[in-house]
Amino acid sequence: MSDKLTTKEKELSGNKQPESQGPGPETVKQVILNLLLIGIGSALVAVAINGILIPHQFVSGGLVGLALGFHYIFPSVSVGWLYLLMNIPLFALGWKFVGRRFFYYSVPGMVIFSAAVAFVKIPLPVQDKILSALFAGIITGIGSGIILKSKGSAGGSDILSVILLNRFSVRVGNTILSFNVIVLAAASVLFSLDSALYTLVYMYVSTRIVELVLTGLSQRKAVIIISPKWEEISRKILEEIVRGVTFIKGQGAYSGQDENILYTVVTFRELPRVKEIIREADPGAFVVVHETLEVMGHRIGNQPHW
Repeated sequence: MSDKLTTKEKELSGNKQPESQGPGPETVKQVILNLLLIGIGSALVAVAINGILIPHQFVSGGLVGLALGFHYIFPSVSVGWLYLLMNIPLFALGWKFVGRRFFYYSVPGMVIFSAAVAFVKIPLPVQDKILSALFAGIITGIGSGIILKSKGSAGGSDILSVILLNRFSVRVGNTILSFNVIVLAAASVLFSLDSALYTLVYMYVSTRIVELVLTGLSQRKAVIIISPKWEEISRKILEEIVRGVTFIKGQGAYSGQDENILYTVVTFRELPRVKEIIREADPGAFVVVHETLEVMGHRIGNQPHW
């Protein structure tokens, strides 16, 4: 990892910064907005848990899955409050490895989520198991994405996901999916294999929906362009799309000719116009479009705020 850390990276890594001692100069409106996001997301996830997962005896991933497992074995144990107790060790890690603002928002987030699971019980009349798994995955994914859109989390695997994202740039959805597979393997042994397979469908759908909610149309695309019309293409990208372009010196292996390779990063919505510019200037241009994991930088950056 580079030694040159930005102020935000230092905050996330737990180094002492002025904002690390608390939520910082957040306005009352900002605090209410973030807590509202956590509340709405928690309520949606609670609807999926109490309205679909529990009636169909599905499991889940992360600490919720563990809490559900205990609930199925001991029905008198509350899923919400058991989840609250399980979060204590993870919050110790969150204090050390994640920004303090994230931690301070996550404490009430964990309480809100636990209370939602304990009290928000809305029956959903979906009988078919595969449709139930799909529907629960959509609801949970939207709810979890909304929670992560705030400046905190509801605890559980969310904290682990953010730690791995900050430290190793591992996507939130991939961490959640991997963590869930471990719980799922245990569930397939303790409960029926059919129930575990339906749960796998539910978890996969929720993971993809989380990614969609978090990135959506803000996903950045890296574009590499090789063309003799590089000057015209770069000028139009600069003037029409107002995005920076970098010239990379290259050489054709076959021709031996020097090339100016263009490299630019644009938003998902801007990509069609970039392609149009390239086609207008040089229909035979060689173009490669890459998906990006994170982008840090002025204006074009989309790194999460954790």
